[in-house]
Amino acid sequence: MSNKYLILFLLFIQSLQASDTSSLLFNGNCITCHKETKSVSAPSVVEFKKIYFSAFSKKEDFVEYMSTWVQNPKEETSLMRDAIKKYSLMPHLCFDKETLIDISTYIYETDFTRRGGRYWSK
Repeated sequence: MSNKYLILFLLFIQSLQASDTSSLLFNGNCITCHKETKSVSAPSVVEFKKIYFSAFSKKEDFVEYMSTWVQNPKEETSLMRDAIKKYSLMPHLCFDKETLIDISTYIYETDFTRRGGRYWSK
């Protein structure tokens, strides 16, 4: 295998691992309260993603706002004040900013409306 193909292969494997890590972080934490399509103890992922996506359609804006807000949730900076009244304010979580960026990126890229579907279609 030439060096060029080896580098491409290693980059591909690394991107799969990063995706798996983000998926594990999301599914091991966020899904506890935020079910994919059903609102139970918090808004569903589909519900909050739709609202945040309409406010921040550019990936970098979506990820920055969501990761910043989750790091320090406040009612006055929320886009979902009705949800706060219904479910209460999201608690502070002990995640560092990089972890929240990974999770927010995963949320942006994932189509939670389709089982087995991976990427959000614009």
